[in-house]
Amino acid sequence: MSLTAIGVIGIAILIILLFSNMPVGFVMGFLGFLGFSYVVNVEAGMALLVRDVWDVFSSYGLTVIPLFVFMGQIAFHSGISRRLYDSAYVFLGHRPGGLAMATVGACAGFSAISGSTNATAATMATVTLPEMKRYKYDMGLATGTVAAAGSLGILIPPSVVFIVYGILTEQSIGKLFAAGILPGILLACLFIAVIYIRVRNNPSLAPAGPKTTWDQRLKSFGGVAETLFIFAMVMGGLFFGIFTPTEAAAAGAFLTLLLSVTRGQLSWNGFIQSLADTTRISCMVMIIVTGAVVFGHFMAITRVPFDLAAWVAALPLPRFAIMLVIILLYLCGGCFMDALAMVMLTVPIFFPVAQALGFDPIWFGVVIVLITEMGVITPPVGVNVYVVYGVAKDVPLEAIFRGVLPMLLALVICNLMLLIFPQIALFLPSLMK
Repeated sequence: MSLTAIGVIGIAILIILLFSNMPVGFVMGFLGFLGFSYVVNVEAGMALLVRDVWDVFSSYGLTVIPLFVFMGQIAFHSGISRRLYDSAYVFLGHRPGGLAMATVGACAGFSAISGSTNATAATMATVTLPEMKRYKYDMGLATGTVAAAGSLGILIPPSVVFIVYGILTEQSIGKLFAAGILPGILLACLFIAVIYIRVRNNPSLAPAGPKTTWDQRLKSFGGVAETLFIFAMVMGGLFFGIFTPTEAAAAGAFLTLLLSVTRGQLSWNGFIQSLADTTRISCMVMIIVTGAVVFGHFMAITRVPFDLAAWVAALPLPRFAIMLVIILLYLCGGCFMDALAMVMLTVPIFFPVAQALGFDPIWFGVVIVLITEMGVITPPVGVNVYVVYGVAKDVPLEAIFRGVLPMLLALVICNLMLLIFPQIALFLPSLMK
């Protein structure tokens, strides 16, 4: 059997096992070990497994992941997410669809101190869904909004996916973070525009809430001040070259903890739960990274990634048409795979193609993150949809998917705008030292 055939069989088995809801990281690692052992020998497979596990779990670059996750968990358990939502609600709640719009704003704010799409979706679902249910919102619109807006967690910095992409491609994580800011704001505005259009066409989907005074609105700024301060310190330090990404993560986690403790907003139980959740989420991410690294080495020895990259690069098409083909492949793959696993598996394949075609690597990273955002809300996997489904409980899964579908239009428009106007992503990184 040829090496290419072995690689294709490995990919097919991987997809089948992922459909069975088996843990992504363990599936990739196990298949990578078996495949490498079959091609070389068992001793080489064992040596590869041991080396890759050690390299990932001892990687200094990956220490940013638990630090940023810890920052997000402290923010959640100290009530920052609730105050963000309350502030957005004061400004937008009196409008038709205002609670859903406020949910988008709160998700964008929480994404700035979270870094995880699943954490953002779960946190905001817990905070916002009871309120939208109380005001008689259509639950398809409500849950679809939370699932889609939660995806901002991997675009607005700090982002775990940007960190992994930067390590894989040896690009500046600070510049990747800066590149995600303007597209993140643009996408949040597009989400709000979709909600406005839907509610304007069908007002029964989202009745308006009570009006608020300007005095209430001015007082509500206190709910976002701490988030803005933390975000400014972390991103400002990165932007001006004061912090490395790891130092920025540590500073952000410390500032969040300090603010929460000094203001008496974090209980001892909340702190312990933050540590437990950080450990669980960080281990999950590290296992996925490890599994993808092992599977990637198996793919490398079969030459499948290189053959696929060569085939795509040799297509008799203009370079933007080839980029559209790559985007389409990502979109299809994102329907079946976890976003982080998708990035880990495919970036080593398509990054060299993007470089050969002359695309900016920072811009390409933002495009990849946007495409994987589509993956976290599209069937059959749609991780964010399942997260919101688990929180909502009494809302049918198909209703959430229906609520999410209009939001996909915002993601498509955002991607097209990035393709046509790449400076949306590249402007801020160009100002960095």
